[in-house]
Amino acid sequence: MTPKTLYDLPTPSLVLDRAKLARNLRRMADACARNGVALRPHLKTAKSIDVARMVLNDETQGIAVSTLCEAEYFASHGIRDIQYAVCITPDKLERVAAIQAGGAKVALITDNAGVARAIADANGRIDTTFYVQIEIDCGENRTGVLPDSDQVTEIARILDAAPNVDFDGVMTHAGHSYGCRSLEEIEALAETERLAAVTAAEAVRAAGIDCRTVSIGSTPTALHARHLDGVTEARAGVYMFGDVFQAQILSCTLDDLAISVLTDVSSHRPDLNHLTVDAGALALSKDRSTENVSNDVGFGLVGDIAGKIVAPQLIVTRVYQEHGLVPMCEGQRLEDYPIGRRLRIYPNHVCMTVAMYDRYYVVDSDEGNGTDIVAVWSRVNGW
Repeated sequence: MTPKTLYDLPTPSLVLDRAKLARNLRRMADACARNGVALRPHLKTAKSIDVARMVLNDETQGIAVSTLCEAEYFASHGIRDIQYAVCITPDKLERVAAIQAGGAKVALITDNAGVARAIADANGRIDTTFYVQIEIDCGENRTGVLPDSDQVTEIARILDAAPNVDFDGVMTHAGHSYGCRSLEEIEALAETERLAAVTAAEAVRAAGIDCRTVSIGSTPTALHARHLDGVTEARAGVYMFGDVFQAQILSCTLDDLAISVLTDVSSHRPDLNHLTVDAGALALSKDRSTENVSNDVGFGLVGDIAGKIVAPQLIVTRVYQEHGLVPMCEGQRLEDYPIGRRLRIYPNHVCMTVAMYDRYYVVDSDEGNGTDIVAVWSRVNGW
């Protein structure tokens, strides 16, 4: 039987509010338009063609992904401009070529001269043109080369000279923006990110090599950059759904959270004044993004069946594999949460939470009571 409401679903299930998603998409699109850059939505969290169709329009055509499985999936649904935003390894080149044989362009990234040579050496062995960008480290200290390093022009020259390569520019990612705790900090880091990418692009151009793409990206910096002069595109992904951590670092508000996990109250412990729900570590994830923030929400913030947050202090404080523990807070009583009552948990880190599910049950808080299922959207998982 096709489920009609959230009361018809098994628990735990993944719920997506279409109205909130639409508002989140509009906010990011407006931010990019204000700064005069293209938006390249990163679909590593959403992993859904239905979400992609809401994001893409005449102004937004390209996407970013973090696995080749995602690239294959979106290419099979007709998306033709894809950035694989993880440093490529040479053993994956034939798989990339197969995706491109279907008509998609897959931009690759590297921060290594040896890998650049391996891509060039595939000439005559793998029948495709590889589109390659250089990853720049703007301070996250994860991957990338420093913007003022000689490695930037060294890698650019190798790629530009290769007959089977179309050198596609530079990119960077300010993932450390998640450590910011004020708008001023985010704005300052956005400028550091912008300057790193632009500095690297200018070095490439000074070497006589065209650098058409200058790509930056993280949700906080894309939303709050003072300006993006010299940048051609911004990538962001978590803005689509939001989560409690993003609300705490000013990327959204709690009212913007589009994803929740539907769960049942499964047990009471009156002697300990807590209840358990049937959403645990696998359903919610064990990522504790808010652990070092002043308002820690444990493993998720509790909402009612319609998605309304019950109380800011009513949270999942501990998870076991299939259990989540919710202590009662001031103003809340166990008897108000009978066993079998349905709740919705807003996740701490949405990217990790959604990874365990194969579909979204879509509701629309602008239509009806917010519990009617208006669509079921599939997701792709794996690598």
